[in-house]
Amino acid sequence: MNLNIRSFLTLSDVIALTKSLVSKASITPEDANCQVQIKELLAPLGFNNETMVFEDTTNLWARKGSEKPVFCFAGHTDVVPTGPVDQWKYPPFEPTEENGFLYGRGTADMKASLAAMLVATKRFVLDYPNHKGSIAFLITSDEEGPFINGTTRVIDTLEARNEKIDYCIVGEPSSTSVTGDVIKNGRRGSLTGNLTVKGVQGHVAYPHLVKNPIHELAPALTELCTTTWDAGNAFFPATSMQVSNINGGTGATNVVPGSVNAVFNFRFSTEVTAQELQTRVHAILDKHKLDYDLDWIVNGQPFLTAEGDLVKACVDGIKTVMNIDTVLSTAGGTSDGRFIAPTGAQVVELGPENDTIHKLNECVNVSNVIALEKVYYQVLVNLLA
Repeated sequence: MNLNIRSFLTLSDVIALTKSLVSKASITPEDANCQVQIKELLAPLGFNNETMVFEDTTNLWARKGSEKPVFCFAGHTDVVPTGPVDQWKYPPFEPTEENGFLYGRGTADMKASLAAMLVATKRFVLDYPNHKGSIAFLITSDEEGPFINGTTRVIDTLEARNEKIDYCIVGEPSSTSVTGDVIKNGRRGSLTGNLTVKGVQGHVAYPHLVKNPIHELAPALTELCTTTWDAGNAFFPATSMQVSNINGGTGATNVVPGSVNAVFNFRFSTEVTAQELQTRVHAILDKHKLDYDLDWIVNGQPFLTAEGDLVKACVDGIKTVMNIDTVLSTAGGTSDGRFIAPTGAQVVELGPENDTIHKLNECVNVSNVIALEKVYYQVLVNLLA
């Protein structure tokens, strides 16, 4: 059996496997049978594959072993839409190599990571058949979409049966220039507010008969935008608040609108909670005596893996393979790590360079992908050998 697996491994090197996955047009929330291929790769290695379908989303929980610690590779098979196909150098779902780069939608975000995880796992299982603990994969097709029926639902299922992840590498593209120069050991929280301020509509020539909600909102919005919410800490920058949309008016130049809508987002550190931010925002709006409705969406809580076995294994693994000192960072957006960390797991994000993600002509450096597989392998060795 091992001979067959080894032969299969030779045929499925990390670049060939990346190309195979990229060729599947898995635009969110479609999986396009990527997970079928992943299951076919994992089954001969002794993984129990459990498909979890929630609404329009296909998820995979695959696990080899029953002992602790549980090391998990987490990622997604879905990709963002291509944008104008005629503006790509090559068809986005026909992966093409040129000058040391592999082009295609999803190469960086994050099918190269998936391929590196799979090949590294195969190599590790063959080299260390009696390894410690368990190895798992948590794969979703709903990371680029509304993230309602993906990783969060799988985690709910695992939590309900008290199945815990101890260590988790999320394969999001974290690097800047070379594999492992930056890894994300935490992420800021994300809180969105949808504010509607109500006024009285009327003719601009009769200001005594109207109540202009745009005028009412302006000073309150200025205070919100200039407030210092916290000072951050050693791991997180200060919490930021940004207005992303303002909509008001009827389209006519002589009509005061009856309402104005503003959408804003906080990216917040561990120095403040989502509830504290909401309370402070309401206090400012109330101080300005606004008539308003405000709906909140907590997109994710902040998480931090400041130190521990996983961070050490990753930093040491990168040093072994790449001979560089990695930088720990919490910058950037959110990831599915925000659903995994609250269970008590140590979580980091480690993947290829992120300079072309979601762009036209998305690509990865081939040598970085090959190095990523070696880093993943070394992390497994560091933790489970």
